[in-house]
Amino acid sequence: MYAGAAIAVGLFSVASPAGVAWLRCLGAAVVLLAWRRPPRSAWTGRTFLLAGAFGVVTAGMNVLFYEAIARLPLGTAVALEFAGPVVVAAFGSRTRRDVFALLLVAAGVVAIADVRLEGSLLGVLFALGAAAAWAGYILLGKRVAVGGNGIDGLAVGFAVGTVVLSPLALGTGAVWGSSRLLLLGIGVGVLSTVVPYALDQVVLRKAGQARFALLLALLPVTAGLIGFLWLRQVPALPEAIGTLAVVAGVALRSPGKRDGPAPP
Repeated sequence: MYAGAAIAVGLFSVASPAGVAWLRCLGAAVVLLAWRRPPRSAWTGRTFLLAGAFGVVTAGMNVLFYEAIARLPLGTAVALEFAGPVVVAAFGSRTRRDVFALLLVAAGVVAIADVRLEGSLLGVLFALGAAAAWAGYILLGKRVAVGGNGIDGLAVGFAVGTVVLSPLALGTGAVWGSSRLLLLGIGVGVLSTVVPYALDQVVLRKAGQARFALLLALLPVTAGLIGFLWLRQVPALPEAIGTLAVVAGVALRSPGKRDGPAPP
């Protein structure tokens, strides 16, 4: 996912962040539709509405996230965005351990935001908006994985998201004049969407949404490493401590109960 994000950062010089996010959605839709070829039933009724809502929320999350990483280091933006999965992971849980975990995450987010408010308040707001959308992604993604058509639902959802957000294509003008840039845009869709989100559907079918949110604690570490090694983004000490606090808080959160019976 974050290898794709690093490529996306490189495209921000020729296209707007929102435009790159739309290219990511378009690339994912094309690849998923060619791979899965969803049946007619996936395009009708409640199944279609669920997949469409999931696709629009996920595409919106990507737009907000790309606007955030255009203004913040990759690891910092991901740590702030983590407020969404933490809320999902903590929903319905009232143990002392979980309360402490939430306080630790909140302290980490505050530590990161305190560093960044002077530099890019807008970046912080975009990252927190992406956090809210990420919570929606988990909740809707669980329903698509268990009650919908799974990966077929992803294909339909990203097709709908691409159409709904098509005005953002205005920010991609320069990309269409270069086959290399267009290939990179599609590559972002494959790396950041097709591969990780298809795997998410597998995990969501086998684990509850709370446990899934817990497993996402791996992502800020990955994002920080990619940002450091690929983009040469060295976090300030408070940012590094805040990121570690977010990861530790999510890791401390108790696994909780499975959301419904395991699929056959």
